[in-house]
Amino acid sequence: MNRWKPLTCLSLVSVLVFAGCSSSTDGAKPTATNAPTTSTASPAASQAPQREKLTLSFMTAVPTNTSSLPAGDKDFIRKAIEEKFNVEIKMDYSVMGEEFSTKLNVKLSTGDAPDMFHAEGAKTTKYILDGAVADLSKYVTPQTMPNYFKWVTPEELKRYEVQNKFMRAPVPFERNQYHAYYVRKDWLDKLGLKVPTNYDEMINVMKAFTFNDPDGNGKNDTYGFTTSGSGQNVSREFPEWFKHGFGAGLLIDKDNNFIDTGSNQRTGKIIDDIRKTLDLKVVDPDWFLNKAGEHLNKVQQGKVGIFYSGSRDIAFDNSGASILKKTREVTGNPKADFVAFHIAGDTPVSYATLPGLPFLINAKTPENKIKRIMEIFDWLASPEGFLLANYGKEGVHYKKEGNKITLIPDAFKKDIVDNGNFTDVWGSVFSFGVKDPSAIGLQFIDPRETDHDRAILDVFKKNKYYVLGTNVAPPAGLDLGAFRKQMNLYLAKVLFEEKDASNWPKYSQEIYTTYKGKEIFDGYAEQASTALQKKITFKMD
Repeated sequence: MNRWKPLTCLSLVSVLVFAGCSSSTDGAKPTATNAPTTSTASPAASQAPQREKLTLSFMTAVPTNTSSLPAGDKDFIRKAIEEKFNVEIKMDYSVMGEEFSTKLNVKLSTGDAPDMFHAEGAKTTKYILDGAVADLSKYVTPQTMPNYFKWVTPEELKRYEVQNKFMRAPVPFERNQYHAYYVRKDWLDKLGLKVPTNYDEMINVMKAFTFNDPDGNGKNDTYGFTTSGSGQNVSREFPEWFKHGFGAGLLIDKDNNFIDTGSNQRTGKIIDDIRKTLDLKVVDPDWFLNKAGEHLNKVQQGKVGIFYSGSRDIAFDNSGASILKKTREVTGNPKADFVAFHIAGDTPVSYATLPGLPFLINAKTPENKIKRIMEIFDWLASPEGFLLANYGKEGVHYKKEGNKITLIPDAFKKDIVDNGNFTDVWGSVFSFGVKDPSAIGLQFIDPRETDHDRAILDVFKKNKYYVLGTNVAPPAGLDLGAFRKQMNLYLAKVLFEEKDASNWPKYSQEIYTTYKGKEIFDGYAEQASTALQKKITFKMD
């Protein structure tokens, strides 16, 4: 096993950023299957052991690099898949971001691309137009993948196409969203403060956490807030985006205007406000250089009191990926506590869920391998495959009573969490981030969840969302990646090199013209108009 995993990495909410972690493992030879006996796999899949053994290579995204695949017999999920489908799987996995994309681009350019890979949505257009990926039309259909189509509708797939080419498809996705800030409740209590409900209250808490010694160690060594910029992005987790109603990356306002909030001419006011916050010295000074997830190390070390996340169980009492749990372990403070909050109020925090992470097939992958991959994927989308990949073995790691799936916490921790929490890796292959299996008629019950955890879930329920109605893609010949790269350069320039945002309207106009932003978003507006059956117009300001 070749592993490269230096730091804890969490995927960001509003944008995909530079990731600082990756892991690779080669497939172990199967010796026995531990899959549940109930099967909804296709007839072809049940014949897999009689067919030619194939070696398949996958490059996949994971939500956090705290998860890894164990060696040998401990990875019973790998063994079950490899024996059931008579394959050997070579896995390369990491948090999605620029480092993931750079590695993938190198593999594609050198002819060493994996058979199947995940990718950043905005970057898939280039792969498709370059002919680097295969057409999926005859492989992904309701007839060939009936279980998959319980998660994703044909209409959603059609809208997911890029320039009318069906060369990418979304993995089964979570239809719920989990956006929130998290604050050290024990620090609030010590300082006599309340959980923030608006922007001004949040800034006041950030000041108190920085200057009023919330941990009581007598040192000036804490900060109010942290995030990550990967050396290139002005993070979308800063509260100023929500203060100005621009928390969503894309939105359609009440007047049916389509707005790209990162490039809009009003965005300069947000950058000015972020600068004012930074001047208060209440933000982790390493935020801009932090790679994805590095900022959470300081949270776990008890050095920062507020962070943002889109992960459902990031601050649950007992989840395997809990920052709360890790903070208690690292600091030795069993009273450390995080509670969720948001400052957006009635303003939407994002747009309603759309199909997200795409999977693509290498154009050079032979047909027999593509068919085998799709059989594996459809099985992973079935109750049998989903449960094995996400929760382990029936009767060992969970109990099944009708449609109710109840986790067995002690066994799950011993066999899975303590061995790299490896269901996060296998579950992400074809159900990235999914916590609700109701699409396949199942109800998941985690007895570890506490009143504290349920209070966090209540915060999520209060969030509002814009409706875009469809996935959007740049019109033919337009490069969204080049537009975003220049946009990020100008945002960072205004924040760090200029005294105010007076030049932002000029920069915004340049990227809308020179980098074809207006044409891109006019195309987006047209796609949204078709989906929503009403006229949507792109607006720059």
